Amino acid sequence: MAQRGDSSPKRMLTEQVYTELRDAVMRGEFVPGQALKPQELATRHGVSLVVVREALVRAVGEGMADRLPNRGFAVPAFSDQRWQEIAEARRTVEPVVLRMAIERGDLDWEARVRAAHHRLSKTPMHVPEEGEYFSEAWSVAHRDFHRALLEGCGNAVLLDGFDRMWVASELARRWSLNRNPSRDLVAEHRGLEEAALARDADAASLALAAHLTLTAAGLTDGCQTES
Repeated sequence: MAQRGDSSPKRMLTEQVYTELRDAVMRGEFVPGQALKPQELATRHGVSLVVVREALVRAVGEGMADRLPNRGFAVPAFSDQRWQEIAEARRTVEPVVLRMAIERGDLDWEARVRAAHHRLSKTPMHVPEEGEYFSEAWSVAHRDFHRALLEGCGNAVLLDGFDRMWVASELARRWSLNRNPSRDLVAEHRGLEEAALARDADAASLALAAHLTLTAAGLTDGCQTES
C-alpha cells in the first residue's frame, strides 16, 4: 500500500509535465526538430529526471515527440512528405470509421455530434491576440467535433489511432504559415454534421474525404522544416 501511495505524486507530476510540454510544443515554443533535453526540462519544471523521462515517453506515444537514434528526444521534424503520409492515412482510415459510426451510433452519439458541432460553430476561428493561427479554443472545438463524429464506431483502437493522427496533423497545422481565406470551413463542417445525422454514410464519407483532402492541399509545402 505504501508503494502505491508513493507512486501517486510521481504520476501527478508526470501528468503535469506532459501537459505543460504538450502545450509548449503546440504554442511553438519548441521548433520542429528541436532536441528535448531531459536535464533542461527537469530544471525548467523543478522535477526529477525520472518524471521528465516518463513524460517524454508519453509524449512519444502521443505523437508529440520523436525518439532520436541515440535514445534522446526531439520535437517531430515535419517534412512535406511526412505531412502527406499523415494526410493519406487520415483520408484512408477516417471515412471508413465514420461509416462505422453512422451504422453503429445511437441517440447519445447523435446528441454528442450535435453538441460538438454547435460549440464549433459558435467558437471564433481567429482572435486578434493569437495572430494568424487558429485560436486555441477553436482548435479544441474542432478536434472534439471530428472525434465526436467517429466515436459512434465503438472501437477504442480506431479512436486511439485517430487521436495520434490528429496530434500529428495539428502540429503541422500550427507550424504552417498557410491560411486559405476562401475556404468555407463552416459549410464543410455543417455538411459533415448533416450527412452523419441523416445516416447517409456514403455522403458523409465522401464529405469527410473531401474535407481532409482540402486540408492536406492547404498545408502542402507549408510545413516548416527547421532543425
